Amino acid sequence: MLQFRKRMKVVYNLLGGFFLALAIVGIFLPVLPTTPFLLLSAALFYKGSDRCYRWLMQHPQLGSYIENYRKYRAIPRSTKLFSVSLLWITILISAFLVIEILWLRILLLVIALAVSIHILSFKTLHKKNSGSNQRTDKKQPE
Repeated sequence: MLQFRKRMKVVYNLLGGFFLALAIVGIFLPVLPTTPFLLLSAALFYKGSDRCYRWLMQHPQLGSYIENYRKYRAIPRSTKLFSVSLLWITILISAFLVIEILWLRILLLVIALAVSIHILSFKTLHKKNSGSNQRTDKKQPE
């Protein structure tokens, strides 16, 4: 039984590393979702390795991203802007400079629109001057 637990921890850590890699790639590839892979890697590291889990949660960018998402179900404005901008730049370059098939161009544009709507549908996380994070609706002035 002890041997099985050790093996499972190895499996959890390997899968955690794999999904963390996918999350990092997803930062730069607009169609690959970052958040689900990042949350999954945190859950797997939680089961597999205290050290890996602490490292991920204390990481300056990734840890705060996970924590903000878990606490507030919100995404910082800069993350939204970066994600949507990179998404559209990549999709437009692909659709008009690489792809020649009309239906595939349309499909890429529809995917970009759907992903943009999904990202923008999350609440925007604002940082007040006091340094605390607060979830607010997009309608409120900043």
